[in-house]
Amino acid sequence: MKNYLIMFVLLIIASACKQEEKPALKVDSSEEKVKVITPAYPENLTKVFNAHGGIDKWKTMKSLVFTMDKPDGPEVTSTNLDTRVALIESSKANIGFDGDKAWFLNKEEGEYKGYPPKYYYNLMFYFYAMPFILSDDGINYADVEPLVFEGVTYPGIQVTYNAGVGETPEDRYVLYYNSKTYKMEWLGYTVNFVPGIDTKELHFRKFGNWQDVNGLLLPQTITSYGFKNDKPTEAKGTTKFTDIKLSTSSLNKNLFAKPEKGKFVK
Repeated sequence: MKNYLIMFVLLIIASACKQEEKPALKVDSSEEKVKVITPAYPENLTKVFNAHGGIDKWKTMKSLVFTMDKPDGPEVTSTNLDTRVALIESSKANIGFDGDKAWFLNKEEGEYKGYPPKYYYNLMFYFYAMPFILSDDGINYADVEPLVFEGVTYPGIQVTYNAGVGETPEDRYVLYYNSKTYKMEWLGYTVNFVPGIDTKELHFRKFGNWQDVNGLLLPQTITSYGFKNDKPTEAKGTTKFTDIKLSTSSLNKNLFAKPEKGKFVK
């Protein structure tokens, strides 16, 4: 009898414990889907990016260095792509941008006669980084009338900037591309920092001899052209680019700091 009583008590306790057990939590094994938001580029511009290696690959790059062969010696341009800090080194002068202000160091006696440093520190970088530079924030895109030159038709994409973007937001660029390969062929652009020039008329540069640098196509040469009525006329001169370094690593920020003898420019 005693044993039956003990078993009866144990059964009651076990039953109570079972009733008090909390239901197991349901675990959702499905992974949360993360939406990756990418900028909405026009379809034709995306095809141009793809023809040059792809905008996604470009955005993995952190620094760009190139050398331009000039009559008075080489000119080396270094830029960190994320911050756009920049340094131009030549025998005549060094020009830089520290992320806040542009600066200038004259290496020769007398007055410097080149482009205004405030605008020149990234001028050739913008040309050389085409077409990828046209993926920047604050840009508006529109299709424009094709360029017809020497019997060949090049479709065009116009680029304008939102107010407050860059030193000269009133700039206008037009990228003209090969209708079959989608590679960039021409750049039309306005000039807003040189006195006495019609700021609405398009100047022209032709891109050619594309070279593969880390899987991206960058130009070996850019040729400047004369212009009239928003069309190129004849070739004026060709700039060659050498010693190209495109890297997934940024350059040391101290490289872009104003030297002791340099001066900030307004």
